[in-house]
Amino acid sequence: MSLKLLFIQLNEINFDLVDKYLLASKKNKFINLKVIKNNYQSFNTYAEEQYENLEPWIQWVSVNLGKGFSEHNIFRLGDIVNFPNEKQIFEKIEERGFKVGAISPMNAENRLKNPSYFLPDPWTDTKSDVSSFSRRLSLMLKQTINDNSSGRLTINSILTIIEIVFKTLNYKNTFFLIKLIFSSIIKPWKKSLVLDYLIHLTHLYFLKKKLPNFSSIFLNAGAHIQHHYLYNAKHIKDLPKNPKWYLNPLIDPIEDMLEVYDQIIGDYLKLFNKDQLLISTGLRQVPYNMAQFYYRLKNHRSFLNKIGVSFVKVLPRMTRDFEIIFNNKENLNNAKDILKNIRSKRDNFSIFSEIEERDKSLFVVLTYPNEVKKDDVMIVNDNLELNFFKELVFVAIKNGMHDTKGYVFCSSNANFNLPKDSVHISKLHDMILSYF
Repeated sequence: MSLKLLFIQLNEINFDLVDKYLLASKKNKFINLKVIKNNYQSFNTYAEEQYENLEPWIQWVSVNLGKGFSEHNIFRLGDIVNFPNEKQIFEKIEERGFKVGAISPMNAENRLKNPSYFLPDPWTDTKSDVSSFSRRLSLMLKQTINDNSSGRLTINSILTIIEIVFKTLNYKNTFFLIKLIFSSIIKPWKKSLVLDYLIHLTHLYFLKKKLPNFSSIFLNAGAHIQHHYLYNAKHIKDLPKNPKWYLNPLIDPIEDMLEVYDQIIGDYLKLFNKDQLLISTGLRQVPYNMAQFYYRLKNHRSFLNKIGVSFVKVLPRMTRDFEIIFNNKENLNNAKDILKNIRSKRDNFSIFSEIEERDKSLFVVLTYPNEVKKDDVMIVNDNLELNFFKELVFVAIKNGMHDTKGYVFCSSNANFNLPKDSVHISKLHDMILSYF
């Protein structure tokens, strides 16, 4: 059996904004995105009403389970592993006798009995498929993404990236990758695009070698770039401005992102022109209305040791979030008391104002919103002072915020029963299952 459905998850891309770039572009630019926009059937989705529930790790779970947030109640990234009885779309399709592959599905657990391939997202504690190549890929993704703010690459990650290049060697794609890598030296936001392109090349390799019937790929660089640089979008007027030290106002990372995604979409259009393509964004981003600085702990384990927290392990999540695992309630309560009382000496703002207590862990968000200066100090329990600046890695100034509107595109020869009006994002679940 050949591929029946390829599900491309362009996380959080705002296609109303993409339209403006397509309209303003030359005839020979963004040609593949124009095909999607002009020739594919489309409709809109919506997600949750409350803003705190508009998170990609909630919405993609809704797609995978076919349930809204009020039904599945999975709120945190990585928490799917705590709901072992929830059957995901991947297992449902496999149970119907089809071969399934998945590349970095957000907040999804590998519960497949015999996956064609499965690479988990970098934040969810689940296994890859059994191949040694997939295990190396999984470790590389976790290391590069969780250490992205510091720009650190381990030797093993570099070797795995070289391995991807050799396994996917192709004049056109390899040349594009090399250009992308070199341009990321002077345009650091392109590092996330390099990673998305490596994920894409790996996906093409698996598609051709493993021949699954259903495959999904999750691409997150666009969401990352919109969050950090949406104020630099040339086709949005009356935006707040990023400071010049952050980014030259004449540079537009959104356009850079669209150039890479146009290349990726083009590869799939050529490869699967007669098969079914389904593209979804889950959510979208719109401009944020005020400046907010994002930071990440430089070394989570070292920081917790310095402030006197006893713990079993710490699991870094996306950007500002991390989960601390304890072996007893006493250590958990002590850690919670310490963390909730850590404040900035300069403005008395709490550093960790969002702490969620669980059975044997704390889910913590670094919520401090202001710029941290070199001499800034954090006060721990009124008796310990630490240099605030040295403990953190600057991530970004928040530019984009989540919005409930999402976009879905499917190839013109698709047999989907397309809705006339906007539908909840969870309805994609049944649409996909209808193919199998």
